[in-house]
Amino acid sequence: MLAETTSFTLDGISARMIRVEVDVHRGLPNFQIVGLPDAAVREARERVRAAVVNCGFEFPLQRITASLAPAELRKAGPAMDLALATALLGAAGELKIEALAGWSLIGELALDGSVRPVRGALAMAEEARENGRKGVLVPAANGPEAALAEGIAVRGIENFHELACLNEGRIPGREAIPAAVDDSGDLPDLADLRGQGHLRAAVEIAAAGGHGLLMIGPPGAGKSLAARRLPSVLPPLEGEEVLEVARIASACGIGNGRVSSVRPFRAPHHTVSAAGLVGGGSPPRPGEITLAHRGVLFLDELCEFNRPSLEALREPLENGSVTISRAKGRQTLPSRFTLVAAANPCPCGRGEEDPRCRCSEVSARRYRAALSGALVDRIDLVVAVTQPSAEALEGPAGESSAEVRERVVMARELMSERLGPGRTNSEAEPGEVADFKVTASAAGLLAEAHRSWQLSGRAHGRILRVARTVADLAGSTAIGEEQMASAIQFRRRTVQ
Repeated sequence: MLAETTSFTLDGISARMIRVEVDVHRGLPNFQIVGLPDAAVREARERVRAAVVNCGFEFPLQRITASLAPAELRKAGPAMDLALATALLGAAGELKIEALAGWSLIGELALDGSVRPVRGALAMAEEARENGRKGVLVPAANGPEAALAEGIAVRGIENFHELACLNEGRIPGREAIPAAVDDSGDLPDLADLRGQGHLRAAVEIAAAGGHGLLMIGPPGAGKSLAARRLPSVLPPLEGEEVLEVARIASACGIGNGRVSSVRPFRAPHHTVSAAGLVGGGSPPRPGEITLAHRGVLFLDELCEFNRPSLEALREPLENGSVTISRAKGRQTLPSRFTLVAAANPCPCGRGEEDPRCRCSEVSARRYRAALSGALVDRIDLVVAVTQPSAEALEGPAGESSAEVRERVVMARELMSERLGPGRTNSEAEPGEVADFKVTASAAGLLAEAHRSWQLSGRAHGRILRVARTVADLAGSTAIGEEQMASAIQFRRRTVQ
């Protein structure tokens, strides 16, 4: 006898619908799964067997063949356990699964029949909706997350024995309530950054326009402190942004199903590989830049990162996405993040201005060799950070994150009106940059900087984008000479 259900497997951060067909017929007892299953899927045989028996059902002692279609797609993870067990008992005549017509099933089975949560429940529920399914049964723990997918019924179940109600023509489980968006985040305050007015201004500009920021200076000057406070001045995630970030976190198994409006902050160690940073593996998996989507990626000790990892950032910084091609698949993953990086000027960290520095010019240049001109050219703001004086450290605190965030939100509203919802000046296309209003004196100042520094076309455009952000923070309709001068001073042709 044959029975069929549907489930899903993760493919990067998205899901693919899988048709689960189970045939039970006379023959020597055997349970085989075909259709390119990975180890976790093959081991479902033992999980399903134990769960069925421990929930009071009778496991058929016959020849069982389970097919996962499409056959050419590699299946991974335990999310198909529930669908396999349900189709198995349907084929054996233990369950009347007709009531589940149009429904998909997601969940890992424990040996006692408990339905455990899985990664990617939100993406799976959305894929079910796109494939015209009426509803989806998910683990109760995944219910609030999966219910964020609009336009499809979501019911959560806790134990496999709940499916016994199918024999009465009822759909098991309880209707899932969408997760509330958590806007609480204990973020450090920008007021902690004292005596660094130039750096504070750069942080505000980076937050408003989504511009990359590179800080170069000695240890203890406040580079890391500033970077970790940038999320506190960013506006909260809204609408589709919340779902984008929740979808990524769920697929990667982080966040414990929590849905937050606080923007992601990722700070990988400098020993991270290129695959760990931008994504990779076989099949391809997301990296840190995708986990930082719509948030901040902080690279501390930038010169300590290996060069291939840093060079791999060039495409994501330019396009807001990264394409990973491997023999077993090709993935295009979102990576619209704000890059914040910190570096020491030389191996000892003090820099040539400090008399205690004993680094030769050759060793300093070798130390900074990891930073190619092509990478630095894609970073909009470069700040030389110096040690603050004792008087500055003991003086009054600067503006709080809440005060700065008000200006950032106002500036982003202006950008949304100009470029479209959710877009920032750093994302402006060349044609949109050409439409920026620039005063004659500001245009002359930029032309002079272009001649003096021999700027690339990319650098020219990025200065205009930064100047537009400075003007938005000031509430100005046109880029004036003051805003252009501010943008130019944050630009270095190269890291000497």
